[in-house]
Amino acid sequence: MIQFTVLGEPVAQGRPRSGRTSRGKTVLYDPKKSKDFKQYVGLVASQHAPSDLLEGPLNVRVKVYKPLLKSFSKKRTAEAEAGLYRPVTKPDVDNYAKGIKDALNKVIWNDDSQVVEFTISKWYSSKPRVEVEISEVSI
Repeated sequence: MIQFTVLGEPVAQGRPRSGRTSRGKTVLYDPKKSKDFKQYVGLVASQHAPSDLLEGPLNVRVKVYKPLLKSFSKKRTAEAEAGLYRPVTKPDVDNYAKGIKDALNKVIWNDDSQVVEFTISKWYSSKPRVEVEISEVSI
């Protein structure tokens, strides 16, 4: 099993941007914030990477801890820290999932198509972070 924590505010995968090359060809690219976060996740993951990339089916569990909102009362802050109040705001969990899976390609596994089970959840915390747990599925 591989476990690691990415400290800092989580960033969801943004919509692809388009631009033109000097020859007039249209190209798509990641927004800077998404690209930077994926590189950061890959860097943290590389410190926990196995010597050989994982093969076969994988199970991935991700917990996204968003920062507490400044508008929270002390009571709401306490509830959020205890896990009794959860984020129901944007971005969606699948946008976080896409960026994290992309970041782990060629770092932990060969291709994100190897992920056969994926669980992701959003929480509030005074310490924003992303916790990732990867295990091989035994058949």
